[in-house]
Amino acid sequence: MERMKDEFKSGFVTLIGRTNVGKSTLLNLLVGEKVAAITNKVQTTRTAIRGIVNREKSQIVFTDTPGIHKPKTKLNETMVETSFSNIPDCDVVLFLIEATSKEMGKGDTIILEKIKEAKRKTILVINKIDLVERKSLLGLIDLYRKEYDFEAVIPISAINSKYKEVILEEIEKNLKPGPAYYDKEEYTDQTLRQLAEEIIREKALKLLQDEVPHGIYIEVEKMKQRKNKQGEEIYDIEATIYCLRESHKGIIIGKKGEMLKRIGRAARMDMENNFGMKINLKTWVKVKPDWQSNDRIVNQFKQK
Repeated sequence: MERMKDEFKSGFVTLIGRTNVGKSTLLNLLVGEKVAAITNKVQTTRTAIRGIVNREKSQIVFTDTPGIHKPKTKLNETMVETSFSNIPDCDVVLFLIEATSKEMGKGDTIILEKIKEAKRKTILVINKIDLVERKSLLGLIDLYRKEYDFEAVIPISAINSKYKEVILEEIEKNLKPGPAYYDKEEYTDQTLRQLAEEIIREKALKLLQDEVPHGIYIEVEKMKQRKNKQGEEIYDIEATIYCLRESHKGIIIGKKGEMLKRIGRAARMDMENNFGMKINLKTWVKVKPDWQSNDRIVNQFKQK
C-alpha cells in the first residue's frame, strides 16, 4: 500500500467557467508563469491553453478554456464548443464561479449540466471571496453542493498566491498513477511565442486599418529570456511580419519606418502588460506571396 501511495501521478485538468470569472489569472497562479493573457476584456482566450505544473510526485497539465458566454458569431460558437469539448477528455474539472453570484446563473447551470453528463471528478473553486461576506459565501456553497457531488469546494482569491498549494494538493489527490507527459522543464505547450504573434498581428491590423488586407501573418523567430543590468527579467523578441505584396510591405514600414515603429511600440507595451516583464522587440517586414498556399502557415493562422 505504501508503494502505491508514493507512485507518480499525472493527469489533465480542465479549467472552466463563465467569461471574465478569473480563469486565466488562476491558471497563471497555479503554473507560476505567464501562460495565459490577462486583460479585463472578455473572451481573451480563444483556444484552449495548456499550462504544466511539475511537482515532486505528479505532473498536472492544465487547459484554460474560452469563457462560456452566449455566442453571437461563428467564432464565439467555436470558442464555446472548445470549452465543452475538453470536459469529457480530462481527469479533473476545475469549475470556477464568482463569490458575488447570488444564484446559479444560466451560464453556470449549462456548465454544470455538461459536467454531470461527463461524470467527471470536479473541484468547485469560488473566486473573488474578498468581495463578499462569509454568510453569503456559505449560502452559495450550500446551493452548489446540492447540485453536484464535488470532490472539494475551495473558496479563493485568484490574485492571492496562498491558495495555490491548496488547489494543487487537492488536484493531486484526485489524479491516477501515470507518466509525465511533458519534459520537466516545460511549463506550457501554448508558448508565449504564440501570444506574442497574436498581439503583433492585432496591433498591425488595428493601426493599418483598411490600408493592407488581412493577408498578413506573424512569425516570432527568436524569443529569449534574460536579466538586464538592473537584474530585471527581460524578453528579447524578434518577429517578422509577412505580407503578400511589395506594395503592402511599403505601407507596413511607412514613411521613414514610422508605421513599423508604431506597430512595434504598441505591441511591446501590450506584451509588457500581459507578460509582466520588460520586452525588447525587433520587427521586420518580408514579402511572401505564396504563404496562403502553405498548409503549415494557414493551419497556424486558422487557430488564431
